[in-house]
Amino acid sequence: MKMKIGILGAESTGKSTLALQLADYFGGVCIPEYAREYVEAKLRLVSPPQGSERVGEVYTFIDVENIARRQIKQLSDLLIAQFTFFDTELIVTKVWFMVKYGKVPEWLLETMNNVKPDFCLLCLPDLPFVADPVRENPNLREELTDMYRRELEYYCIPYATVSGSGSDRLRSAIEAVMKLR
Repeated sequence: MKMKIGILGAESTGKSTLALQLADYFGGVCIPEYAREYVEAKLRLVSPPQGSERVGEVYTFIDVENIARRQIKQLSDLLIAQFTFFDTELIVTKVWFMVKYGKVPEWLLETMNNVKPDFCLLCLPDLPFVADPVRENPNLREELTDMYRRELEYYCIPYATVSGSGSDRLRSAIEAVMKLR
């Protein structure tokens, strides 16, 4: 059985590293975080004076809609490996809409019931926050984690939490995925 596994969590919780490690361990596929690619590309196009513009002022509601559409396509594509690991997925984008704009497009809400991963790993915010130009919410990590958990439960997506650092974090995630076999 082929499975889509979403990896979600607040910023700087090791999602990208974990997605790559799990794909390598299970001989699966890792779908990188499109939102990061998209926002980094926008940052390269806009070169404000250093320190004068926050990343959240570089993208728009329409940009986040474009990101969501790409994520939907990625989640809808045929699977080529037993496990496909998605470095973030639609729940993260839905929460991003709620936190940033206070609303979620109706078309996304309608789609989310039909396009979702088979299982998710929720990365807890127990790793130190590492700032980078794309990260915006170092003080909301616990709150975002709670929001992701509520969304997983709302959409009835089975999930496991991942905690610890380094090999402990990877081992925790591997054990959760192994239970799916």
